[in-house]
Amino acid sequence: MSSLLTTPLHDWHVANGARMVPFAGWSMPVQYRGILEEHKHTRTRASLFDISHMGEFLLEGPGATSILSRVVTHNLQTLAPGKCRYGFLLNERGGVLDDLIVYRLAEEKYMLVVNGARIDADFSWIAGLLPSGLRFLNQSDKTAKIDLQGPASFAALAAAIPGDWESLGYFGFRETRIEDFPLLVSRTGYTGELGYELYLPWDKAEWLWERLLNEPDVLPAGLGARDTLRLEMGLPLYGQDLDEEHTPVEAGYGAMLTSSEPFVGKAGLDAVRERLIGLRIEGRRSARPHDEVYLGDTRAGVVTSGSIAPSLGCCVALAYVRADLADASSFAIKAARTSLEAVRVEPPFYTEGTARKKTGT
Repeated sequence: MSSLLTTPLHDWHVANGARMVPFAGWSMPVQYRGILEEHKHTRTRASLFDISHMGEFLLEGPGATSILSRVVTHNLQTLAPGKCRYGFLLNERGGVLDDLIVYRLAEEKYMLVVNGARIDADFSWIAGLLPSGLRFLNQSDKTAKIDLQGPASFAALAAAIPGDWESLGYFGFRETRIEDFPLLVSRTGYTGELGYELYLPWDKAEWLWERLLNEPDVLPAGLGARDTLRLEMGLPLYGQDLDEEHTPVEAGYGAMLTSSEPFVGKAGLDAVRERLIGLRIEGRRSARPHDEVYLGDTRAGVVTSGSIAPSLGCCVALAYVRADLADASSFAIKAARTSLEAVRVEPPFYTEGTARKKTGT
């Protein structure tokens, strides 16, 4: 793993028994105590995830709002400072270059959070679309990201970090300072549970990590549990469920593409060849990416994500299938050495998440 990039918490992970694996060019912890245990702990208490491989860009200057509204898929005129929004970066054909979250820091100042494997490509693509006069910086190597997720996350955050977190609503964020360094706290996440994503200077990550772990309900978790948690919610992973060959409409996000702005790729959204659907498979044998999906004798598509769903006692999957076959109620998945019967289910598969729960008393 010597050629892999490392987060500021790498040495902590190794010293504390994490199993490290390559992920998107990084050495990342996939598990500590076990994926199923970490999954359950996140659903019932709170887990801490090192997500410092993600990328952060800063954009500011006159006209930043209108210009960025033509680069990403949302009209940012409707996004208030202190709020953030999930969206997409598209190629000219409407294919997904990346999914991202845009934070409006001030009237003409934004932070864009992108996937770790796409940092360089995204930065170059966006820079090529910007006029002169704007300040566009790649802050990824200076910014650590720690995710605190689970029903007990509010109590842990409130105990560890001073602030009025009770009034922080879903997809809202606050900028504060602790121990004389800047900290951005966002009420967002990738697990379906009440949670927070924290952005801070790279060299302060271990201090905050250990401070949060001092809270009684908080334990570290790896990317394995993060993947099963997001899949139970039907949330897509870039490089598997999202890619340049499929549009956000095909991935099931057409309803959020309401911007009247002429953003890059908008003209390509009308062509719908395939649709991303949810599949439920009884038992404990899961489908895997690249398994083929059949409707009768007709090859309908391919699985993009699949796993056991620990909260549900079955397996679930996401798959792209032909648009003309996507409304069928059941499919067969040709997995290794067997065929799996799957029923189409509208995600999220898990519906008891606390992400939108009111916090405080």
